[in-house]
Amino acid sequence: MAKSDTQFRYFTYYPKDVYPDVAMALYFVATIVLIVQIVRQKAQFWLYILPGTALAEALGYLFRELCVRETTFTLYVLMTLFLLLPPNAMALANYKTVGKIIGQSSAQPRWFFLKLRFVNWFYFSSDVFSIALQGAGGGMMTSYQHRETGKKIVLVGLILQLFFFTCFLATTFYVWTRSAYTVAMSSRDSSSVAAKRKVLFTVVVTTVLLYLRSIYRIVEFADGYGGPIYSAEWAFYVFDTLLIFIAFIFYIVVPLGPHFVRGKTTASHEEEARTLTTAAGASPYMPIEPKD
Repeated sequence: MAKSDTQFRYFTYYPKDVYPDVAMALYFVATIVLIVQIVRQKAQFWLYILPGTALAEALGYLFRELCVRETTFTLYVLMTLFLLLPPNAMALANYKTVGKIIGQSSAQPRWFFLKLRFVNWFYFSSDVFSIALQGAGGGMMTSYQHRETGKKIVLVGLILQLFFFTCFLATTFYVWTRSAYTVAMSSRDSSSVAAKRKVLFTVVVTTVLLYLRSIYRIVEFADGYGGPIYSAEWAFYVFDTLLIFIAFIFYIVVPLGPHFVRGKTTASHEEEARTLTTAAGASPYMPIEPKD
């Protein structure tokens, strides 16, 4: 690794040359595993958001590794944007999951914030707005003249994102506790209740991990350029790299694909699950949750 004044000006420390390689390899593996799962499960196309996010993270660490070797303005901008923005797309996958559950249910929500049109519009728009703010601010932060302004814009984007995450978690918990909202069963689920619990548990855990990562980013940017948090490389790898990768582990271990298969409604999917379960020697009768 060639240390230089330019590198220190951008990072405020001399980054290690091993960590980006490890992170890049892990995220590339996650990308491949997620693509294979989605193809084999014949999952709906919107789930490709997840491997796309993992690939963007891998590219971010590739740019970081190149910055370690020779830091340039272009590489630093690419690294900053590819490591700052992709988790927003992961949040979009969670928003889409809950939106699909609401849209496929027979529930007639009384509250406007539970109506499918509002859920899809509100969370999609909030995600795009957060990405736009963080992207614009992140790009400005690479310039010495506009660094402070860029930092403030990124902070606004991250704080708004925390607000949207809080709203989304409240919506998710409501859907979780109402029996009218159901999730399509896979052949491995004993009931629709178990399927719903598994899917929403993954959504909640990954959203909480994104929430914690956003808190770290807020503290990092509020700490200021050259501050103890901004200059702590270990903090970045623990509270950003590791947290996001753990989220991908949840998506891989508890895949969403079997519950959102292309061309199948919830009813037809559950009928197929009953058939497969019966063939395996189990009871075809699944417990049904009582309606509210």
